[in-house]
Amino acid sequence: MNSKRIAAGALMAALLAGHGAWAENVTINLGYAASEGSSYAVLADKFEELAEEYSNGTIDVRVRCCGQLMGEDEAFKALQLGTVDMHIITGNNVSPHFPLMDAFVLPYIFEDKDHAYAVLEGEVGADFAAQLLEATNVHLLTYGFVGDRDFYNSRNLITSVEDMEGLKVRVPRNQVMIDTFEEFGAAPIPLPWADTPTALQTGTVEGADNGTSFIQSQKFYEIMPYFTALEHFTYFSPLFASSRMMDNLDEDQREAVIRAAREAGAWQRDEMAGRIAGIREFLTGEGGMETAEFDREGFVAAGQRVQDRYAAENGEAFEALVTAIRAAAE
Repeated sequence: MNSKRIAAGALMAALLAGHGAWAENVTINLGYAASEGSSYAVLADKFEELAEEYSNGTIDVRVRCCGQLMGEDEAFKALQLGTVDMHIITGNNVSPHFPLMDAFVLPYIFEDKDHAYAVLEGEVGADFAAQLLEATNVHLLTYGFVGDRDFYNSRNLITSVEDMEGLKVRVPRNQVMIDTFEEFGAAPIPLPWADTPTALQTGTVEGADNGTSFIQSQKFYEIMPYFTALEHFTYFSPLFASSRMMDNLDEDQREAVIRAAREAGAWQRDEMAGRIAGIREFLTGEGGMETAEFDREGFVAAGQRVQDRYAAENGEAFEALVTAIRAAAE
């Protein structure tokens, strides 16, 4: 009798020790609003591969591209409610839900890519993610690739900030971006992403900006003749997860998701960095867009004015984050 009890106890201990192998299978729906050929796809597809591998197949990631789940304007709120598991969202579209994000949206806030990654992958980025989780109940799992927003329009070549005067520019519904284009002298028109292609085709707006790869993947080169590598806004598109989904994972699955997100972000960073120069070559070559050398000085000066105004007007936490970002460049 005692031997049977000992054997049963040993079996139970073995099962508990190896609980990862007996984890309940979980399906994760991961959405993004961009096209399949975008930088979002690079991050999402790599995360799918790694999360399924690191969880020993107990996690099934189902990637939903092209706004199948919802658009970016609605996605962050859905993450808070737990009605969507994971979503990739460009940083400026998070600002209405967590205004501190606007510090990263400020024009020319990063001096270069080394500065950007030092901020996001260091203490500043970790502290920001912790504040976001506490305030919104949404997990920021990786910042991923840091790119630049390039400018395109149908009216004229951009050779200086004066060429922006009165240009009708589509901007996301983000106040920093609206204020920046006003500082440039343009006429910004806030529109959701879903309405942008039609607005460009009909002339409701004359220009817009996007990450370099998006200009190619959305084929805007087919309707917009002028291209400028303005690099006025740095963008990143973090991979977010709902607390409801994260709480549904066992310990091993949670570790698998966090590890997969971190490594997928690093993969996206390296993969996309190697593509940008080639994409710009395509846009102004085979893509048929015209470009010209331009005087950056006036744009940078306008961007600095926006930075200073926001740091002074948006409270201590915002000013502290701007100061920390600037300090990381020293």
